[in-house]
Amino acid sequence: MTNEPINQEENPEVIIIPDEEGNENEFEVIMKFEVDGSEKTYMMVVPVESEQDEEAEVFAFRYEEDGDDLKLFTIDDEEEWDIVEETFNTLMDEFDQEEG
Repeated sequence: MTNEPINQEENPEVIIIPDEEGNENEFEVIMKFEVDGSEKTYMMVVPVESEQDEEAEVFAFRYEEDGDDLKLFTIDDEEEWDIVEETFNTLMDEFDQEEG
């Protein structure tokens, strides 16, 4: 697995996440990565229906793949969230530098 943002020009990976009321919402996966020193994998997603010119809210989930099944877990631990956020920001900074 690579720790790189997904190229926006490729076909984006879209996943469906149900909300508390059972409504299915589409999210575009913008990045998947592993956190150094752990076996945990994470994905960052944005709602597909968000306005392109607005800053879309980014959601983070820990995930596990079991064959074709994708299991998402919310990140409730503040320390884990801080690590994920720091890793995401670092990867985005590196990506921006490569693009520039």
